[in-house]
Amino acid sequence: MSKKNIFIVGLDDFNKRFLEALPEAEECDFYSALDYSEIRDVECFNMKELINKAIKRMESFEGSIDGVASYYDFPGTDLVPVLAKRFNLPGPSLESVLKCEHKYWSRLEQKRIVPEHITDFQVFDPCEDHLLEKIEVKFPYWIKPIKSFKSFMCFKIENEQDFSRAISEIRERVGFICEPFVYFIEKYAHLPPEVSDLKKLCLAESPMGGFQVTLEGHCFEGEAVAYGIVDSIREKDGTSFGRYQYPTNLPLEIQQKMVDIARKVITGIGLDNSPFNIEFFYDQSADHIYLLEINPRVSQAHTEIFSKVHGHSHFSIMVDLCLGRKPPIMEKKGSYNVAAHFMVRHFEDGVVTSVPSQEDIKTVHDKFPETEIKILFKEGDRLSELAAVQNSYSYELANIFAGGRDERDMLEKYHSILEMLPLKIEKME
Repeated sequence: MSKKNIFIVGLDDFNKRFLEALPEAEECDFYSALDYSEIRDVECFNMKELINKAIKRMESFEGSIDGVASYYDFPGTDLVPVLAKRFNLPGPSLESVLKCEHKYWSRLEQKRIVPEHITDFQVFDPCEDHLLEKIEVKFPYWIKPIKSFKSFMCFKIENEQDFSRAISEIRERVGFICEPFVYFIEKYAHLPPEVSDLKKLCLAESPMGGFQVTLEGHCFEGEAVAYGIVDSIREKDGTSFGRYQYPTNLPLEIQQKMVDIARKVITGIGLDNSPFNIEFFYDQSADHIYLLEINPRVSQAHTEIFSKVHGHSHFSIMVDLCLGRKPPIMEKKGSYNVAAHFMVRHFEDGVVTSVPSQEDIKTVHDKFPETEIKILFKEGDRLSELAAVQNSYSYELANIFAGGRDERDMLEKYHSILEMLPLKIEKME
């Protein structure tokens, strides 16, 4: 039997090995519609060139084309429905994907479907004069682009000085993602009148408080299913993520309420034949759930931790869906009861003076065989110069993926690993 051929937008070596370790890999081969290097760490997103390159690459393939998928945010998830339509493959509609990706359109949909689970918001043009007096959302609030990832250009606003500093930076850099996103919309989509003003590139949103989690799920032929909830645990600064931990520590009752909200909103916006993840806050003091955002993809940040708990990653969900099949239930057959994706961060600008060598990483692997490590900077790098899409409050230096019998065992292992890795930053004067 010939294998099915699946094309990935943003294929990278780190995640390709998770794809090749799937049960589905016995019947599938994976190819690049676009490489990771073509959609990340780039000077700009030339959408016309990227789309043409992906189409040409797939058209020139000599075998069958059986599926297309992406586990990366813009432009990955946006290109999937375009390529699926072009090659007559299973996949979500572009409109439903944009109802997740366009933050303002998504908020309007959420307000229509689950109004009690969102906070106040307002869209605005960051280049308008006298902006502060036009924003009706009260301090404190967040301002963010209508399209972003990794919290790029997202700022918490406590006062007029915060607003002035943030708007100055947004005006300078917001076009990095928003301009190609707007081009893509104008070329391929038809927006309703309420979101058709494409100069309004930013949102102001009241903050949400509480414990943050990400619900992973999928929708197949109109049936939305949740299969895991991951805790998003923040650093001491309160804004940057310290680790993603799975499974969640939330009470079962709260988990079920989130599942019910997810099913309602996913079917309400019409996202079908697609994986998704939804970020929620649970405000314990008010016993209330808030919906932060919807992403029409699996989270590749969770692949390793799902693999450690389930025995293989949740890419299996993505693969089945892009082949037009209903995914089976993910059973817990992994080596660990709990796992986490740790983000090693630094909170000031500086120059990287020491990074772990391959020998250092091998030493860690010898002691903790199933640990994975990704170093994100090189020796000599200045953090601020290589942080085009880092968040506005910290620099992510490395990722460490570890599992344990329980949370305590896992955290002890993580701190031991940190001590073994010579990652040093020299502060800028």
